[in-house]
Amino acid sequence: MSTPLHGRPRALRLAAIGLGLSALAAGFAYAAGWIGSERLTPKRIIDTFEAQAGHYPGYRKNHAKGLCVSGYFLSSNQAASLSRARVFSQQRVPVIGRFAIGGSNPYSADTSVPTRSLALQLSSDDGQVWRTGMNTPPVLAVNTPEAFYQQVLAMTPAPATGKPDPARVQAFFAAHPESAAFRQWAKDYKAPDSFANSSFNSINAFALVDDAGNRQYVRWSLLPQTPFAALQGQVDDRDYLQHDLQQRLRQGPLRWTLRLTLAQAADAVDDPSQPWPAERRSVDAGTLVIEQVDGPEQGACRDLNFDPLILPSGIEPSADPILAARSAAYAESFNRRSREAAQLGARP
Repeated sequence: MSTPLHGRPRALRLAAIGLGLSALAAGFAYAAGWIGSERLTPKRIIDTFEAQAGHYPGYRKNHAKGLCVSGYFLSSNQAASLSRARVFSQQRVPVIGRFAIGGSNPYSADTSVPTRSLALQLSSDDGQVWRTGMNTPPVLAVNTPEAFYQQVLAMTPAPATGKPDPARVQAFFAAHPESAAFRQWAKDYKAPDSFANSSFNSINAFALVDDAGNRQYVRWSLLPQTPFAALQGQVDDRDYLQHDLQQRLRQGPLRWTLRLTLAQAADAVDDPSQPWPAERRSVDAGTLVIEQVDGPEQGACRDLNFDPLILPSGIEPSADPILAARSAAYAESFNRRSREAAQLGARP
């Protein structure tokens, strides 16, 4: 059932959450060749996003504020029968990761953006690499490139206020009933007080492929083993989440469970706006262990493009066009920030 919108606070809350994903939305529109009479290139769409959200040379064009971490993945071996990917059978797989908040401003206060992300690279002993970029929402608001671009426009900050126009945001969601699941999630969402107790979702579906070539579509989530606590009140520390993570890791490693949710035949594997029924079978594929912070934009993660289509044998993308679009937008962002950093005399 579609969830109605109720006034200015609700619209601005949806806008704040949606803005964390808006750079990707722009990329999605590019991939479909939509928007106006000319096909957009990745360069043009990143230009458009920077014009709306701000230009910060040398930084990622979304999720600009983050910090590098490292650790390992411990396989439970429970997913080895579903996929030939070595990460599901190797006992311990090295991991490089990056926690971040949404948006293109690397100087934003950590708690000013409710959505968060975790990107990972897992490197197995057969020489293959798996990169995945996960976000707080379990679903997206819309399911077509045209609607994504409309969402970007609806959430553009008004010059007079610096915030999206609540009426425009309301009108957008009212025109897109497929956003019901996203709106319900946003209504119920309470921001955790730490990266450590945040959940992260693949949103898109992927196919696991076993030794016989059988495919099983899944979405995955990282579920924190640290107890949930909601973010409370005003936080004065602009780097609150980063400082909190560093403090927690000084006390010991942090852990998340990698849960694979298995699709059935009727489930939408190419539509990221549609949730799958809660009773779907799931498999706990292993445990992510984060051991240390390598520093904000330092360490190995600074030079990584967390392209979601960098996959090992045994994991394949679904036909969701958003995945191809994300890959194109990530590549443009990576190349641009690399050139900018070189011009500034520093690495990205």
